Amino acid sequence: MTKVPNPCFIGTLALALAVCSTARPAAGQAATATTVETGPAARLYQQLASVGLDPKRVFHVRDASFSRPGAEFTLEDGTIAFTQDVQGQITGAFFEGDGEVLVTPPNESERQSMSLFTGMAILEERFSSAYFRFNDNTAAELSSDLRATEESAEFVERWKDSAAGLAQADALRLLTTLSRGLSGSIPSVPPNAQDRFLHARIAGTKLGIFDVVYDALGGEPIEVGQARKSADGSLYYDVWTSFTPTSALKSQASGARPGPFQVNRISIRAHVKPPTQIEAVATLDIELKEAGERALMFELSRFIRVQSVQRDGHPLEFIHNPAVEGSQLARHGNDVVAVILDEPSENDQHVSLRFAYSGEVLADAGPGLLYVGARGNWYPNRGPLMANYDLEFFYPAEWTLVATGTSAPPDISAPQPGEQISRWISDRPLPVAGFNLGKYKRSIAHAGDVPVESYGTATVERDFPSPAPQLSEPMIVNPGALPPPVGVTPPPPPSPALGTQMVADAAASAIRYYAERFGPFPYSHLAVTQLPGPESQGWPGLIFLSSYAFLTDAERDALHKSELSKIIERQIPAHETAHQWWGDLLTWSTYRDQWLSEALANYCSLMQLEARNPAAFRRVLDDYRAQLLKNNADGRQVGQVGPVTFGGRLSSSQSPEAYEPIVYGRGTWLIHMLRMMLRNAPAKRGARDSKGSDERFVRSLLAFRNRFGGKAVTTQDLLASFAENLPPELQFEGTRSLDWFLQSWVQGTSIPHLSFRAVKFEPKGNQVEVRGVIEQKSQSPDLITSVPIYAVAGASTFFVGRVFADGEETSFRLLTPAGTTRILLDPDHTILSDAK
Repeated sequence: MTKVPNPCFIGTLALALAVCSTARPAAGQAATATTVETGPAARLYQQLASVGLDPKRVFHVRDASFSRPGAEFTLEDGTIAFTQDVQGQITGAFFEGDGEVLVTPPNESERQSMSLFTGMAILEERFSSAYFRFNDNTAAELSSDLRATEESAEFVERWKDSAAGLAQADALRLLTTLSRGLSGSIPSVPPNAQDRFLHARIAGTKLGIFDVVYDALGGEPIEVGQARKSADGSLYYDVWTSFTPTSALKSQASGARPGPFQVNRISIRAHVKPPTQIEAVATLDIELKEAGERALMFELSRFIRVQSVQRDGHPLEFIHNPAVEGSQLARHGNDVVAVILDEPSENDQHVSLRFAYSGEVLADAGPGLLYVGARGNWYPNRGPLMANYDLEFFYPAEWTLVATGTSAPPDISAPQPGEQISRWISDRPLPVAGFNLGKYKRSIAHAGDVPVESYGTATVERDFPSPAPQLSEPMIVNPGALPPPVGVTPPPPPSPALGTQMVADAAASAIRYYAERFGPFPYSHLAVTQLPGPESQGWPGLIFLSSYAFLTDAERDALHKSELSKIIERQIPAHETAHQWWGDLLTWSTYRDQWLSEALANYCSLMQLEARNPAAFRRVLDDYRAQLLKNNADGRQVGQVGPVTFGGRLSSSQSPEAYEPIVYGRGTWLIHMLRMMLRNAPAKRGARDSKGSDERFVRSLLAFRNRFGGKAVTTQDLLASFAENLPPELQFEGTRSLDWFLQSWVQGTSIPHLSFRAVKFEPKGNQVEVRGVIEQKSQSPDLITSVPIYAVAGASTFFVGRVFADGEETSFRLLTPAGTTRILLDPDHTILSDAK
């Protein structure tokens, strides 16, 4: 089980968010930029990154206001100075005085998120100063409320350093707008009318310094957040709220913005030099989607430096912009590289970009054991977008290299002395590509015609915990005297090389289980390679498996592992193998859908566990519930931090560890609830459903896979697939839809307490009518839950039906078998409730 968001699927949030808002410096902190040549784009970027206040544009402002969808700003009384022109345009302003900002999140989950960080469901904060950066007509909007002032020089002198320090944060975002108007060697094109951007850095009177961002081109145009340290001193960027304003929902639904370009093919020729270095040339075949674009953004490891970028053989300007510490981008080890096209893009135009780069993307974890990808993306990319790959590696002869794709003859027939070459070509479009390198022992198993190879080194990583020492001789106790000294011999460290066959067999077993239910294995083969540390990662056809997954039970006992830990570690191969279906074949659409890949992979692996050990399956689910019910340091339940749809936002300064229990724990429970609902569905009254059929559940996931294989999916896509198999008794208010489950459970955080009240039994012929009330106590008064009810008659227990508990109290009436003396509410614990 992975311990953090899987880099194979996450990368960052939408790239625009990563650049424009998530990657935002804390107060007084500025990123620096690196570019290797001068040109119109480089000069424009430097202007944007260092623009100062204009002494000729300082005004007294009173009772001025301006707004963007979702956010309103009021400048009640104060002084404002606009920035100097950049390309004939005002791009910013600094305000000091009395002001107020109002942001109203549109739904309950976003209001709860806002309240978690600010103590208020609606942001209504007064501020004493603010720095605004924009690419639109904000200055003109304020012009009617401006008056002359005699304090111009003093104001600029007081705030010039602060303004200069803040300018860099949005320079790259503004470059994407103003680069369309570059002159000189690059002709200008009209501005994009849809491109509106405003970033307000606000010094609030209660909340300190925080950001309000409106970006019409972002996945979610409004974002509010703050850079803040957690209790252990780690820096986070807390996203207080992020949403699409109601006014923009209709236009967004009519056609999502596809992005400026699509990568169709990536060819990489890499020289790998253990233990840390790589030198590579990556050629990206790109389809430009929007006319007039100049700046294309890529993510690349912050430990890599780009030497050159060429388009069809001609050099291009590029800007390597380091991510700010604490941002999502930085936490994944990546920076942003902006490539400036030498001419405006055209719709559906195909171009080829060639990146030459080098740096450290490997980490030396021990003899023959490397950590590839520990330092971010090893090639320029835009996140999990489907592309074809052709990878060729040059590396020392004594090492073994395994990569995504299928092994193919190299382009170069003869390697250099002491060197070997391998080439890997993708079988189908992949969301991401990876490789691993080590001095491995190899074992192999088969799942039908799918070979499964496992690779492990003779040793574990240097910081692997030491096993408990063993006594070298028995202890002899002498009555009346202290025992003699006893020699202690530390046991040898584990050797993953000895566990490679066990791991290969486990992964092959998982493939057979999943293929029978969810369709064929998506790739030609699977390679499983050792990865130092407790985390694992899934790539298409390639798994980086934690060293802990290679341990025997005896080795886990020597490390004093709990029984639950041993159960979970044994499941790691099955969990990561399930990602080949859920996460690689199907990727997630936005960060709000990220939970799908982890929850589906985790739950499918637990289904395999349940088939051989139902008690262990239940123990894992019970532990997930217990983790959600635990309290944070502030007394709030972990499960209340946010819904699964918050994805990476769940990790914050307030709750650094919330991601795993919510995305894995609650996410797994949500899939379990759906499965149990569909298992109940075909059950006949008068029969216990604990051994009911999974036919509807499996059919739903198989249809989901067949419909969306090779695509990015949404939460709604998954629920629609399940809804297709809902029988009448599971249709809330007679509608074949799971919208109620989406709103109550997926987008909610409730873990309710369910109970009966006022239950009465009345014989009705050869049956018993049972009437009563289901009480549902939860954080959400509108929670809807499908509750299974059983009847007890003599020594037998019977399933009698499901009732939709809608809100705090729901009356019900059911007919039960003759002799019924008692009814049970969800006795098999199929609902994520606080029941023990």
